[in-house]
Amino acid sequence: MDLGSTIKKRRKLKGFTQGEFAPICGITQTYLSQIETNQKEPNLSILKTIAEKLSVPLPILFFQSITEDDVQPAKKEFFNAISPSVKQIIDEIFTV
Repeated sequence: MDLGSTIKKRRKLKGFTQGEFAPICGITQTYLSQIETNQKEPNLSILKTIAEKLSVPLPILFFQSITEDDVQPAKKEFFNAISPSVKQIIDEIFTV
């Protein structure tokens, strides 16, 4: 799961810098940077706030963070076939 990259991508899509977005979420820029580089795992409360401020449901944020490594070997081919299309559709729905 690559939650950090997903948060970073969605933050940039919304047009926020880390310095702008972190205070909106009630966290420091350093902490946001650590989250986005997967150095820190935020608690559920912080994740809910981040998702809310990005205007995306938390389950969608989790879904977009799923990588091939998270999928059972027998289902990787199916995941790789549908994942890009599904993620693109989600991006179109939840992008400003």
